[in-house]
Amino acid sequence: MNKHTNIENKEDIRGKTVVVTGASGGAGRAIAVEFARYGARLVLAGRRDFALEEVVEECNQNGAQAAICVVTDVTDAEAVVVLAKTAFEVYDKIDVWVNNAGVLSAGSFTDTPVDVIDQVIRTNLMGYIHGAHAVLPYFKEQGYGILINNISVGGWFPVPYATGYSASKFGLRGFSEALRGELMQWPGIHVCDAFPAFLDTPGIRHAANFTGRYLKPAPPVYDPKDLAEAIVRLAKHPRPSVTVGSMSTFLRLSHFLFPSISRGITAKVIESYLKVADEVPLTNGNLFRPLKFGSGVYGGWSRFTPPSRKKIALSLLLVGGAALLLSQTSGLMRRSGS
Repeated sequence: MNKHTNIENKEDIRGKTVVVTGASGGAGRAIAVEFARYGARLVLAGRRDFALEEVVEECNQNGAQAAICVVTDVTDAEAVVVLAKTAFEVYDKIDVWVNNAGVLSAGSFTDTPVDVIDQVIRTNLMGYIHGAHAVLPYFKEQGYGILINNISVGGWFPVPYATGYSASKFGLRGFSEALRGELMQWPGIHVCDAFPAFLDTPGIRHAANFTGRYLKPAPPVYDPKDLAEAIVRLAKHPRPSVTVGSMSTFLRLSHFLFPSISRGITAKVIESYLKVADEVPLTNGNLFRPLKFGSGVYGGWSRFTPPSRKKIALSLLLVGGAALLLSQTSGLMRRSGS
């Protein structure tokens, strides 16, 4: 059987109104097409009109009951309100809202212009907050609805040399937790978070880059369809959070158990790579204006075989051993110095 063949009942999604932000490429496009395969009624948002029209056509070809697009910059709160209003006016309800639009900036904190960091947080954090603020009144009026936030493993695991990105993703996790508590009196409204590992999308090619070095994702790189399927499952069977990809689980556990060691190793790995990577010009990427290239699902990165559970367990054991050795060495040094 094909890995991406759906075997669950499509009637769970058929005819439901689903809004997807950041749908003009990458993970958002994969999510939109996956919902289309289930016969959803789609409202697709993004900044690139030509790319959104392509996705609408692809969704219609893949079984969407209906699909429209609304050009939307999620950093503009009023534009997101218009997006929600349009979805409701066209389809008379909003069943699922997927916050997905996101950007990336790489570079040391002091070398990255502060307006770039502002824009990363405005897009990744405030963009999701704008989405939730726009759709929740409809959910409350209906008495039901599912808000899904595509956060990434960056919500648990810090990324040195991408401090604005980490701030936005950690902030999103806190936002979701607080919102879930506030919505306890609304049992029909669900807030779900997805934490995927690194995906083979065009996103990193769109990144703002102040390292002066060529960027590429760290392996293993996962198929965006894995995330799309997980998002649809959340729409069918809501739960507070789900990790997507065994590496996501590993990074989450390693930082929980050994935060100092895992953070330090990550910083050293990034620094070592940046010393040998090819030089490239500094760029704002797609932060302040959309780029014309990269509207497909995939970024063209080599996809590595995801690590097995056995390898994940071994990696955790090795990190744990390093942490134990470091703590014992530090203790001996302190005792010898006293």
